[in-house]
Amino acid sequence: MGQLLDRIDSPEDLQGLTLPELNTLCGEIRQKIIETVSQNGGHLASNLGVVELTVALHTVFRMPEDQIVWDVGHQAYTHKILCGRRKQIETIRTQGGLSGYPNRAESQYDTFNVGHSSTSISAALGIAAAKKLRNESGYVVAVIGDGALSGGLAYEGLNNAGRFNKNFIVILNDNKMSISRNVGSMARYLARIRTKPGYQKAKGNIEHTLEKIPVVGSMMRDRIRKWKAVLKKILYGSTIFEDLGFHYYGPFDGHNLSQLLDVLENAKSIPKPVLLHVITSKGKGYPFAERHPGAFHGISAFDIETGQTSSSGKSFSDSFGECLCRMARKEPRICAITAAMQLGTGLAGFRQEFPNRFFDVGIAEEHAVTFAGGLSSQGMIPVFAVYSTFLQRAFDQVIHDAALQRLKVVLAIDRAGIVGEDGETHQGIFDVPFLSSVPHTVIYAPSFYDELEEDLYRALYEEENTVAAVRYPRGKELFRPVDFTGGKKDFDWYGDPQAHILLVTYGRLFSFACLAAQRLREEGISVRILKLRKIHPLVPEAVKDAAAMEKIFFFEEGIESGGVGENFRCLLDDAGFSGEYRLRGIHDFVKQASMAQSLHSLGLDDDGMVNMIVSECGK
Repeated sequence: MGQLLDRIDSPEDLQGLTLPELNTLCGEIRQKIIETVSQNGGHLASNLGVVELTVALHTVFRMPEDQIVWDVGHQAYTHKILCGRRKQIETIRTQGGLSGYPNRAESQYDTFNVGHSSTSISAALGIAAAKKLRNESGYVVAVIGDGALSGGLAYEGLNNAGRFNKNFIVILNDNKMSISRNVGSMARYLARIRTKPGYQKAKGNIEHTLEKIPVVGSMMRDRIRKWKAVLKKILYGSTIFEDLGFHYYGPFDGHNLSQLLDVLENAKSIPKPVLLHVITSKGKGYPFAERHPGAFHGISAFDIETGQTSSSGKSFSDSFGECLCRMARKEPRICAITAAMQLGTGLAGFRQEFPNRFFDVGIAEEHAVTFAGGLSSQGMIPVFAVYSTFLQRAFDQVIHDAALQRLKVVLAIDRAGIVGEDGETHQGIFDVPFLSSVPHTVIYAPSFYDELEEDLYRALYEEENTVAAVRYPRGKELFRPVDFTGGKKDFDWYGDPQAHILLVTYGRLFSFACLAAQRLREEGISVRILKLRKIHPLVPEAVKDAAAMEKIFFFEEGIESGGVGENFRCLLDDAGFSGEYRLRGIHDFVKQASMAQSLHSLGLDDDGMVNMIVSECGK
């Protein structure tokens, strides 16, 4: 195992390999991916599904002169292996290692940074337009999944790409899934395309015949293509892609390497936009992932022999899902919305118990928020559960279709703060600055499961005519002091009431603050902690009390500019604060590493808090 793979250090090394050798290579790559993800975690099912397609792309096209743009990018492990990173692939998603997504700073073969859905066609079209303007040679290929076609940006790209008057290739990687099984009209439409055997048989015969015809002039070839188009409309009818200006071919078997090589080579000869429809299977080659592609989409380290991961126990996502179900049993107006993330956001139980009040809108966060606004306008109580990083896509809708109209929309913001190994494109560090800039918006940041339930209840029942957000981190709750009882809804005090040094924070950083306070006590430094739960708008009483302190240290697991810490400082000045104020937040995009490693390197764990306070207080 690995003999052929050991010879591949760049896409050029694929040239000259026979078809049997390429098929063998695919098997070796698939095994390498399984071994790597079993150790590091990552996106397994999606990567196993595109091995043959990726090998075919890099065999037919010549990168970096030709350029490939991957949609989302979590399926690019084979691409990385083939493009000079075979020896580093075992470091993927680790601190200082390879990113789990294409990254321009990492390799000349990574054409465009990706991580969010539905961007590939627009980005690739921009690259193709630049090549045309600069008279540069080279093909441009966008690879997009059927799940990403539920995102509106994909159609904006298709709409504009269809009128491009040069070769431009879009590959639709159709595996019938995004993370959960795809929903909506496009999913049904693609299912109908997959089940048209009459046309596919005829089309296959035509393609085979065309390949055998010698080049006898453009007139003969054009006539054959026109005849094919007539036959297609008789047997099949036009597709939405053709109506948008593309030459549509497919569907093809995405695991038939021989066919893929021929199809891609033919696509290069068409001087107009082409869409190739390729059918693949998520999890291909690993039985556990084939049977449960959703569970193996993004997975932590696992045992290859059993497919089992080590259980991490209850998470904030689980707690949210349980709380929402309890409340929905008593309140028939509560509806739950997800953007293709029912498992990740803890809504599987809600879907099972309340199917008529559960809405999976696909990868369409903008639609989800506006849809929620529509529900709210008619008296329903919509709850949109979404990862922080994906909520960024719906900023305009939060403003225009919810807050501006004073509609009650609840945002359950999962993965708020540092998320770990998925890195720069997935950190949840921007939601607080952008939401706190929106009038009539309330933000809660619980530290523990019971606080999550209380804050969700307040968002559902106490906040009226407003966007109410409850944000919580990835994973499970952390350390909670036995003598911390809480009690207040908006903020709590903890620690020495006589201390003149104040540590202010919110969310899970409160756990690190408590550990820091214990360690500082051993250093002879007494501190008090102000724990914020309602982080926007800030409660004047909390700010007023804090203004009496001599030194204030604010720690924030989010972008510092426009964050809670800056807002807190402004209010302190208004309250007459004359002491010293120090703020530590995040200033830049955060690369892949474990959550613990990231928090440590950012100085946001108890080590960072202790070091900063000891340094500032002269100990």
